Amino acid sequence: MSDHHDPHTGLHSEQGALAGEHPGRVSDPIVKVHDLAWLEFEKPDLTKAELFAHAFGFTTSVRTVDELHLRGTDLGAPCVLIRRGRRSAFVGPAFRAADSTDVVKLADATGRKAAKLPESLGGLAVDLVDPSGLRVRVVSDTHELAAQPAQEPLTFNFGHAAVRANAAQRPVREPARVQRLGHVVWQTTKYRETLDWYLRHLGLIVSDFLYYPGQRERGPVMSFIRCDRGATPTDHHTLALALGPANRYVHSAYQVADLDSLAAGGEYLREHGYHHSWGIGRHIQGSQIFDYWRDPDGFMVEHFSDGDLFDNALDPGWAPMKASGLAQWGPPATKDFLGIKPGPQALRELRTVVNALRQDNEFDFERLRGLLKVATS
Repeated sequence: MSDHHDPHTGLHSEQGALAGEHPGRVSDPIVKVHDLAWLEFEKPDLTKAELFAHAFGFTTSVRTVDELHLRGTDLGAPCVLIRRGRRSAFVGPAFRAADSTDVVKLADATGRKAAKLPESLGGLAVDLVDPSGLRVRVVSDTHELAAQPAQEPLTFNFGHAAVRANAAQRPVREPARVQRLGHVVWQTTKYRETLDWYLRHLGLIVSDFLYYPGQRERGPVMSFIRCDRGATPTDHHTLALALGPANRYVHSAYQVADLDSLAAGGEYLREHGYHHSWGIGRHIQGSQIFDYWRDPDGFMVEHFSDGDLFDNALDPGWAPMKASGLAQWGPPATKDFLGIKPGPQALRELRTVVNALRQDNEFDFERLRGLLKVATS
């Protein structure tokens, strides 16, 4: 018998909540959104943004002097909207409501006004602001872009189950064709307040909670949150929230057909000089096969495939947060992915931590010790 210690021991979150811990949902939310619709950014150079987007696997659905809409192959709205701005910034997510009645209901409950979206998108929207200051848009009845030809998954011979004969595997080294937007990850200094806001206003439910090792009694510091569509399974997480020293975008994720399209697409990005952050591997929470890249403005984006789908019958899992717990297999998480890469980025992060500790929020010295322990685990 080997005495090798498995670093994943105890990190899978099939373990449930203890008495008195957060239930991961509310009983009577204002509405229940159905999915993410799109993400909105501002960038000064739309040409550079579009070149990367095509290499990453998007196609352009709208291009003007001041606006760029990027889509996947699935039927529906564009995945990403980019407007020309003086600096690069994440503006916020847009969630899709079941119908316009829910948009109006949410507007009435929050004292906001529902308004028509531009004709290029169509439909109705209400703009909210979460406790961290992020603009959150909820939309309905937007125009649907027709589906485009998708990348076909390869046919696999699994073990002795041989279904492919007299045919070789030769995946083309080309951009992975993005199918759809999967999720966005947001960091906040007001994690618990922000979490409860999303559960209450948008009817989201928690799939998994993470807590700092040795600090479970203080509550979770990260949650993977899905849409509640009853018995219809949805992505393990549409939104992930994490406690941290600043309110900021962490990354967004886009589904591709399979591992080969993800890997060949990554080689295409590498050959064209784009910055690889971390991967390829398979996550624990959500189970996705992942590969992380940075766009020319430094925003982290993820290709993923084969993610978990849950209906509303599953209660949240609980697990300690560790860097070794980010993947079931794959290379160790990089310093770039963890945000601790030496250089200007690390100095900015240090200043951010110092400023956060001076303010009244959830990120205190004990939480900082927990975060440092995670980064070095």
